[in-house]
Formats: sequence, C-alpha cells, structure tokens
Amino acid sequence: MIARRELLRALAASAFVGDVRALPPARIEFPRDHGAHPPLRTEWWYVTGRLTAGAREFGFQVTFFRSRVDTAQALQSRFAAKQLVFAHAALTDVDGKRLWHDQRIAREGSGIAQAPIGGMQLKLHDWSLARDGSGAMQARITANGFALDLRLQPTQAPLLQGDAGLSRKGPLPAQASYYYSEPQLEARGAVTLQGKRIDVAGRAWLDHEWSEEVLDPSAVGWDWIGMNLDDGGALTAFRLRKPDGSTLWDGGSFRPRGGSPYVFSRGEAVFSAQRRWTSPLSQASYPVEWIVRTPADFYTVTAALDGQELDSRASTGAIYWEGLARLRDSNGRAVGHGYLEMTGYAQRLRI
Repeated sequence: MIARRELLRALAASAFVGDVRALPPARIEFPRDHGAHPPLRTEWWYVTGRLTAGAREFGFQVTFFRSRVDTAQALQSRFAAKQLVFAHAALTDVDGKRLWHDQRIAREGSGIAQAPIGGMQLKLHDWSLARDGSGAMQARITANGFALDLRLQPTQAPLLQGDAGLSRKGPLPAQASYYYSEPQLEARGAVTLQGKRIDVAGRAWLDHEWSEEVLDPSAVGWDWIGMNLDDGGALTAFRLRKPDGSTLWDGGSFRPRGGSPYVFSRGEAVFSAQRRWTSPLSQASYPVEWIVRTPADFYTVTAALDGQELDSRASTGAIYWEGLARLRDSNGRAVGHGYLEMTGYAQRLRI
C-alpha cells in the first residue's frame, strides 16, 4: 500500500490539473447512478442522520469520497494511484457532549478500497456503505472509540437537486455538480460507544454528488443544511462564501411530503449568522445558529452541540464543522432535524 503522505501528495496534485468543461444536462438513472463516476474528478456519498435510544440522542455521519488523480492517469503501473478513496465517520453524543471522529484513505484497486461503477458498493478497509437489491443501504463502521451498524431504508423517491440533477455551484457553467438526495431514510441498527452496544432508530439523509469542478476561485467554503422535517418534508439550502463572508452563490430546494420539489433560484436562500462558537483546536469562529430565509419559510437552525468541528487533515487535509442541528420555523415551533456543514472557516477549502 502507498504511504499516506504519498496519497496526500497525489491528492493535492490532482486539485490543480485537468481540462474543466461545463457539464451537460443531467440524465440521472437508477440504480446505475448510485455507483461511481470515475471520469469526473470529485465524488462523494454523504450520509447523515439523527438517532435516538429512548431519551438519548445521537447524530451520525458517514462519508465516502473518490478523487481522480490526473497526474497518474497515464501511468502503466498497477500500483499507480489513479483514484483515491477516503472516508470520514463521526458520532455526536449529544447527552455526553462529545464528538467522536475517525478517517481512512487508500488508493482504489489496492484490495482494500473500492468505489465501483453501476451500484453503491463502497469499501475502505473495514468500513463499508453498500446498497442491496431492495434499495436499502447498510453502513458498517468500526472506528476509534465507536462503531456504527445501520440499515437505511428509503421511504421516498430520490430528490434531484438543481435542474433535474444538475446543480450550479457558481457563476460559471463548469462550476456545477450532478447531485441527488435521499431524505427521510428510515434508520435502524446499533451504535457502539466505548464498547457498549446501543440499539437506535431515527431518520437519515443521503447526498450523492459528482463533478469536475465545484468551487469558484473566489470561494473559500460553503454553508449547507439538509433537514428532514417532522411532517415528511425535506429542506436543502446552501451558499458558497467569499473571503469577506458575503455570498457568492446559493441554492437549495424544498419538497413537501408527497409533493413536487420547489428548486430555489439564485438569491432565494439567504443565510444570516446569529450565535457563534470558537473552536479551541483551530481558533475558527463558526456560526452555530443561523436564520435561513427560503421560499418555504424563515427557519432557525441551531447546533445540537457546539463542539462538532472535524479535523480531517490526515485524509482530505481540511478542518471544518459538521454536525447535528435542530430546525424551527418562523413561529418558533420545532419542525425537524438534520445536518449543518460549514467549511472554509479554519482555512480556505480546496476541492
């Protein structure tokens, strides 16, 4: 296996090489597009959710990434790192006020990492995220201090983000991704925390994106929410951020239970930071409470636990905030839960 420092060097090189072109209109088909798309440079499968065991509350995150290494594509050696696979997993113990986090990285084709085309059968060492013939997913993670064994059953049709799955992420046509979500996944299984197994149930959310380019050179990072509403609806909102904190680009969608999605136009998702928290690790200041104005409503998004910063410098090289959050409507009523992600506060994000 290639040494970790060599993998990171290859990953860094891949971020600056390649012929960037506008993506054509989406023709997303299932189950084919649950799998990998190696011709495009960057891809991720991102599962988040809220779990409960009686009165106890957890948030969880499992993410598999695939990155094409352009500088290695012409190499003939079977050991060449043409595609890298890396993964993050995290567990937020709300009552214990602690975040658990772990990460992995390896080159695809090494026998320990895979992100195949045609279906979701992701593997990295002893971590896996796989979809069976019924469409249900199984996430199995054995990490440092915690483990996850969760079955994720779809209850709704996939939600195609943007224009039928082609989601703009900046002012240039090339700054886009193919992007779909699966909200309102029924989650059941077990969390193991410090050797103790805990049966859990809850709701989860899958995002799957693949692209050639996402970030405009003037963007430092993004703010994103994916929220399962208690009534069965689904809310997505995001913005790309400039160095001065202003919005470069924004978007999102709202799908009521049983209804058709309304896709936000540029300028319709407005993020207003409220309370902030400063990380003792990175000294970054994160807004852990937001007011997010959307065409559906004005929502308040509040972190379930302030300290949900992830240090992934051993894999992706980034430090960012990602964690369980609560959603209230404009009348102050609790209406849902989901995940809030904030990148580019500790350092400029490169992707």
